[in-house]
Amino acid sequence: MAKLIRCITSDGLVVAYGIDSTDIVSAAESYHKTSAVVTAALGRLLTAASMMGSMLKGEKDTLTVKIDGGGPAGSIVAVSDSRGFVKGYAVNPVVEIPLKENGKLDVSGAVGKEGTLYVIKDLGLKEPYNGFVPILTGEIAEDITEYFAISEQIPTVCSLGVLVNPDLTVNCAGGYIIQLLPAAVGDEGIISRLEENIRKMKPITELLSGGADIEGIIKTALDGFEVEVLDEANVSYNCGCSRERFHRALSSLPAEELEEIIEDIGEAHTVCQFCGSEYQFTKSELLNILSNKREKNQKNT
Repeated sequence: MAKLIRCITSDGLVVAYGIDSTDIVSAAESYHKTSAVVTAALGRLLTAASMMGSMLKGEKDTLTVKIDGGGPAGSIVAVSDSRGFVKGYAVNPVVEIPLKENGKLDVSGAVGKEGTLYVIKDLGLKEPYNGFVPILTGEIAEDITEYFAISEQIPTVCSLGVLVNPDLTVNCAGGYIIQLLPAAVGDEGIISRLEENIRKMKPITELLSGGADIEGIIKTALDGFEVEVLDEANVSYNCGCSRERFHRALSSLPAEELEEIIEDIGEAHTVCQFCGSEYQFTKSELLNILSNKREKNQKNT
């Protein structure tokens, strides 16, 4: 399972989240059979969403991050609960584009740079919180940084990385998010120290593939600060779909739409977009769902 940690400096000025998300991104690649560049893009978004989800306070809170940049991968979506368990998908899981001049995967080329990054938080209120920012680079980490700066006004550093093997399996993946707490905002000494630390660091995939663990990476990023680990947890790719959930989804359709499905197709074949699981509903089952809906409607009138 992936390891997610949350740290704070002893002076209470800086908080940091870090994750070795290799197992999460490996699971996503296995479910969706993504091409290398889409594995990298989806993996980065899943990594960020897991950390951002763990920032939520309520046990049942959820967070959705969607990036829609107009690139060939289409919209990419990641959903996390408040523990950091995630799931996600790309509309187009297989995209083949040339590597960048430095030989790296062209994530921004797959994602696109003309569009929007959305963050939706379901906090159990009447309406979800919706935040969005124009895409800055399409590399995702910079776009997450921009979201925090503009929508939540929190000075943030975000680093995300996915290293894909030649056989398309995932070598390693991970990331960190470092944020200034209110008392540190405007403190040029702290900002300069963090900027210098980040500037000197190797890419996170190089650190992970070289054997570094996520706690050590966070402490390197916070060199010169006394760091306390507040908590750590094992998290994973967790779809959570079931036949019962799809049954409820069919039950929520208007009666007219159910009637059309029964008359035109005679059955319903459903597929989970997060894991590819398939659930078949026979004509008899659809008729039963329709009958129950009509009974409920009659009772409510």
